[in-house]
Amino acid sequence: MPVNKLALLRYRIIDKCLQNRFRKWTLENLINEVSDALYEYEGIKSGVSKRTIQSDIQTMRSDKLGYNAPIIVKDKKFYAYEDKEYSITNANISKQDIEKLTEIIKLLNQFKGFNYFEDLSEMVGKLEDKIIKQRNSHEIYIDFEKNELVKGLTWIDPLLDALKGKQPLEISYQSFKAKQPSRQYIIPYLLKEYRNRWFLLCRNNKRKEIMLLALDRMVEIRNTDYIDYIEPEFDVVSFFDDVIGVTKSLHQPTTKVVLSFDKNNAPYVLTKPIHSSQQVLKQSDEALIISINVVINFELEREILGYGESVKVLSPRALKSRIINKFKMALEQYQYN
Repeated sequence: MPVNKLALLRYRIIDKCLQNRFRKWTLENLINEVSDALYEYEGIKSGVSKRTIQSDIQTMRSDKLGYNAPIIVKDKKFYAYEDKEYSITNANISKQDIEKLTEIIKLLNQFKGFNYFEDLSEMVGKLEDKIIKQRNSHEIYIDFEKNELVKGLTWIDPLLDALKGKQPLEISYQSFKAKQPSRQYIIPYLLKEYRNRWFLLCRNNKRKEIMLLALDRMVEIRNTDYIDYIEPEFDVVSFFDDVIGVTKSLHQPTTKVVLSFDKNNAPYVLTKPIHSSQQVLKQSDEALIISINVVINFELEREILGYGESVKVLSPRALKSRIINKFKMALEQYQYN
């Protein structure tokens, strides 16, 4: 059962009291100290009951939280630590807890660009060094998709700070087509990751439009007071809900796309839907027909093309024609070589 913040605060205050061996601690003394701390740190004026402190002492004595605190009662009245050097802050973390922490950090370390992951890794490293030096296992049992060559991840932290602080930015940005970087004044709204690339959803001050900037094309970022922050006039959190990928403009309508998959790929499409709006229209031994309601964009076309001959676009007609043309052009690439 998770331990709440107030309980942890009570344990810490009791522990601090019992470490002070220059004073004798009655149950009433402990109640008063904990009540004062609750008021100081949490603004709780009602104090704490005798029953609660007695329960806290029993919990600290037990193995429930791994404390096993050597709390004794002297002269049937005064509480103290039998071990003069004991503190719950020095208590060993169980082997099971260390293993869980280590595995979590191994997972987090696979995501680059977030400084607080590095801080956590250092923290667990210190714990391991102090408590379980005998362990030599460094196996990883979950391997997330990642690309160590991805550029632009160094901008994640400053962009996060700007997003949290609603801070307009001056960005030096160079698109793939541009020969030189250009300066843009933008208002950041959301960081978005798609297939190991990161993008910033933002408002361009000059064009007065919502746009998407790739982090790997950013050259420089700095805070600016040249423009004021403008609250988004749309729901940022759900902006990408109706799209595959990241290519989308504000107020772009969705379209019902109907696709037919052969029997060999049907199980994959059923177990890993192409989009959250996916619905099964028809399923037989020969084919699976589904529909999705999405914005038609480049990423959708690439997703369909990725299934090759295993998929057929049934509607809309315009999308079907584009896919046919792309397959024709792909075939021409091989006919003249």
